[in-house]
Amino acid sequence: MTARLLQAAFVLALPLLAACGAKAPENKTSWRQQLADQLPALGHRNWIVVADQAFPELQSPGITYINSGERLLPVLKEVLAMVKEPGHVTPILYRDKELGFITETQSEGIGAFRDSVKALLAGSSVQEMLHDSVFAKLDAVANLFRVVVVKTDEKLPYTSVLMELDCAYWNGEKEAALRQKMTE
Repeated sequence: MTARLLQAAFVLALPLLAACGAKAPENKTSWRQQLADQLPALGHRNWIVVADQAFPELQSPGITYINSGERLLPVLKEVLAMVKEPGHVTPILYRDKELGFITETQSEGIGAFRDSVKALLAGSSVQEMLHDSVFAKLDAVANLFRVVVVKTDEKLPYTSVLMELDCAYWNGEKEAALRQKMTE
């Protein structure tokens, strides 16, 4: 009788034991698809950040995160192409000012990264900002507009690239002319 009871208890407990080791289902959608799904809704004043692995998770409500699981430069190249493809937005590029001052002694591979990112962004205007001001800027922006952070596996410091999306079919000159005309 005791053996039967133990056997029945074991059979009933087995699914419970298996459930204890179960993992939450993972998001099987690729980072590319996740970003592609969000891009049509993004417009001027939204931001996309292609971030190194140590980029922190900010708690602002307008910030979403996508994990790429890949290196920064190939992800950046793809994100730039994806942003430009629909034709409704164009990126204003930013990077950490600190990147220009890190030596190879401090971070092995940083020189090659700098050269590669410079080649990738050739022909684009890239503004530099101090790293700490990046967080304040994103926090302020995320209170009104959406920010998408694509995290990478990059383990070099100050390598994140930020994109402030701007309207591709309307520019500052046209806006200034419009405002001038409105005051006449």
